[in-house]
Amino acid sequence: MRTLPFPVHDANTTAGGKDLGRLPEWDLSDLYSGADAPELARDLDWLETECASFAADYEGKLANLDADGLLECIRRDEAISRVAGRVMSFAGLRYYQQTTDSARAKFLSDCQEKITRFTTPLVFFSLELNRLDEDALKAMYDKNAELARYAPVLRRIRAMKPYQLSDELEKFLHDLGVVGDAWERLFDETIAGLTFTVEGEEMGIEATLTLLTDHDRAKREAAARELARVLGENLRTFARVHNTTTKEKEVLDRWRGMPTAQTGRHLSNDVEPEVVEALRAAVVGAYPRLSHRYYELKRKWLGLERMQVWDRNAPLPLEAPRTIPWDEARETVTAAYAGFDPRMAELAEPFFEKGWIDAGVKPGKAPGAFAHPTVTDAHPYVMLNYLGKPRDVMTLAHELGHGVHQRLAAEQGELLASTPLTLAETASVFGEMLTFRRMLDGAQTDAERKVLLAGKVEDMINTLVRQIAFYDFECKLHAARREGELTPDDIGALWMSVQAESLGPAFDFMDGYETFWAYIPHFVHSPFYVYAYAFGDGLVNALYAVYEEDPAGFEDRYFEMLRAGGSKHHKDLLAPFGLDASDPAFWNKGLSMIEGMIDELESMEG
Repeated sequence: MRTLPFPVHDANTTAGGKDLGRLPEWDLSDLYSGADAPELARDLDWLETECASFAADYEGKLANLDADGLLECIRRDEAISRVAGRVMSFAGLRYYQQTTDSARAKFLSDCQEKITRFTTPLVFFSLELNRLDEDALKAMYDKNAELARYAPVLRRIRAMKPYQLSDELEKFLHDLGVVGDAWERLFDETIAGLTFTVEGEEMGIEATLTLLTDHDRAKREAAARELARVLGENLRTFARVHNTTTKEKEVLDRWRGMPTAQTGRHLSNDVEPEVVEALRAAVVGAYPRLSHRYYELKRKWLGLERMQVWDRNAPLPLEAPRTIPWDEARETVTAAYAGFDPRMAELAEPFFEKGWIDAGVKPGKAPGAFAHPTVTDAHPYVMLNYLGKPRDVMTLAHELGHGVHQRLAAEQGELLASTPLTLAETASVFGEMLTFRRMLDGAQTDAERKVLLAGKVEDMINTLVRQIAFYDFECKLHAARREGELTPDDIGALWMSVQAESLGPAFDFMDGYETFWAYIPHFVHSPFYVYAYAFGDGLVNALYAVYEEDPAGFEDRYFEMLRAGGSKHHKDLLAPFGLDASDPAFWNKGLSMIEGMIDELESMEG
């Protein structure tokens, strides 16, 4: 057997006996060789010294800099971001591999506290940038093209100007940030430490959630009820985390004078509130045409009088149970990428070959999946919890899309590479669409086509309908918390208030489903993040419709969009495709693609 250049994990012991093949693990040595690496100590020492020097050189002096001086200042700030980002990427990724390891948790916390302390003297930077005269700034852009490159970064920083506090208060809040981070870590460690027993087998939350897609309805029900039982036993902890983090946000928003709980997210996403509201209104208005209609079809396919929550992601009766080995998943996704453009597959290849993916389900590993860009002089890392389900293949396609996007955007540099969340989902969802279309084109029978279409419709409903329902839940949660402490029952009632509306009349809801808000990490880590998924899915559906209508030159325009990273506003990025997210018709264009798929599924019934 060939010796592999990076660690692999035999995940079959944690995959219920399924033969998934040998799954890759991260090789974090491209960041640092270990927690005791001399390079890590060197970088922490450099950060402490450079942050102090930066503050000594520039605090109180930004208004006196000329164009060349401001450019040098920004580049030094960018270098600090890059080194601090490398340290925290290493500490964070190492922690997520085993969140129950107290040594890794301590290392992450220690790194966070050091970097917070080192960077506290830099709080003045954004505050003084916001006090610069706009006309003077534009004049400097005209004199120095390299400085003008950073205009999008400064524009986003200066968007916070109406909400900034005094220099002293901003430094205090910067220092206090590690306290809020501790609540996020409590959530992560609690989730990762939960154990569930289904039909005598003990497992973590990822494997238990995966059982909700099992062919055996009794097993799906057992998994759902076990999720409700275990979450219910831990509900006081989850309610405390949500009450605290939501209250912390309310205090910060109130002091900053932000008009809504969502304002901060819209600013960080560089998206106008009316665009998000147009997206939400379009999706909620389409519930009857999308989720309600589809789940009624699915109820008939499953031969049920009423759907239960454990039937939502059930496979179709004509879908044969199948475990997809890792090598097959890799081939499926990379072939789909190459079919669109060989450059896509070339950019994805190192993830498989160089230890940039951590795929297996392991005790203590964080649940879910993500692609972390790390820093622009390194490369992204992808985390999966691969169990061989068809949806796991789509998750691989999704996260690899992020990875490709992050690699292309890296050439923009540390400050300009970062893409707002709304646009960050573009390449990931597009990667899923490419994989789906390749599989659909290869369907041999009507039954196979039906299974693929239904699976894709469900994925898009989970992304558009479910994430907008999550967004509505968060809006209600934050509004209610402003009125006082929320009991677990209060939060459960808010959760249930959006479920029937979004899923439709085909469903009944078991006792205990009102606890399922507790395991969603975005509510804790990134309030109002969830609408970015819906934004990305709607955007890609519209983008793919353009590709189908006129593919000539599309690939080059697509790559240019990804390379832009965070250097352009969504209007400028979409203009080459003739699209405009501020136009309500834009969202309907994307939703009509899903309707068309449901139309085809209905026609198959005839």
